[in-house]
Amino acid sequence: MARVVFLLVPQLHLLDLAGPAQVFSAAADLGYDYRLHYVAERDPVPTVQGVPLGAVTEWPELAADDLVVVPGWRPRAHGPAGPVGRDDLRRLADHHANGGTVASVCAGAFALGRAGLLAGRRCTTHHDVQDHLARVFPAARVVRDVLYVVDDRVVTSAGIASGIDVALHLVAARHGPAAAARIARTLVVYARRNGHEQQASAMMRYRSHLSDAAHRVQDLIDSRFSEALPLADLAAAAGVAERTLTRLFRRATGLTPLGYQQLLRLERAEHLIGHGATVESAARAVGFTDARMLRRLRARGHPPTAPHADAPGAR
Repeated sequence: MARVVFLLVPQLHLLDLAGPAQVFSAAADLGYDYRLHYVAERDPVPTVQGVPLGAVTEWPELAADDLVVVPGWRPRAHGPAGPVGRDDLRRLADHHANGGTVASVCAGAFALGRAGLLAGRRCTTHHDVQDHLARVFPAARVVRDVLYVVDDRVVTSAGIASGIDVALHLVAARHGPAAAARIARTLVVYARRNGHEQQASAMMRYRSHLSDAAHRVQDLIDSRFSEALPLADLAAAAGVAERTLTRLFRRATGLTPLGYQQLLRLERAEHLIGHGATVESAARAVGFTDARMLRRLRARGHPPTAPHADAPGAR
């Protein structure tokens, strides 16, 4: 069972906490094995919005599969550095050193910086405090105007509603884009918000359209992207002819169905490689018969979108 531990600090923003907590809670409701924990130095925890929150002061035992999230707070309440104490900063650093993932929402990035996790890494935070983050942590590589950044199991987000986006991304990275899409629909949220091209998942980048046929095909590809999916089968699922599907899909997404499938494979393979898999094993895991196509896609940086790639029966 994966634990998601939220570190609560005084004067935190409710949505910084509630957004990602709702995503992982919904994931648990859908059968994904998550258990949520809320820890703080003191209980209760006051919030900017005036609702006090209860939390425990004892941390659970953490494993490498667990996630620790630091929601943001009102900077002027404590200064942007925030009120996170030394013991909690050490826990953040130790969890990452032991193979775990640490994430922040909004000003929570300052806690990650104080824990030594931003040095040499790309990161982001709310636009109001991005310049201050760069000044306080000059070794950090602050990326502006993006929703979230993932760098070596250190995940930072812009704040407020972007906490939902980054939580959906983390679910997609662990369980695949179809799982994140189900959760987004459960939450009735706009699950297709664009971040920077390298930060947002394909599910979010290529869903900002109104074509029901294309959405149906994307749902099918999302859930079976590692399988061979002939164009004829996709067209049958959408209830249209093959040429019609190719035209509708390209108009809606800018990609062919095969290109979209290969993008999902590429993103999943990059995740596996980032966690220690070889290119060969990652290629097999995502459905390629060998590593040559994966290497070509990685070198190119995006999937092929040429019309010939979607000939009937193309794989």
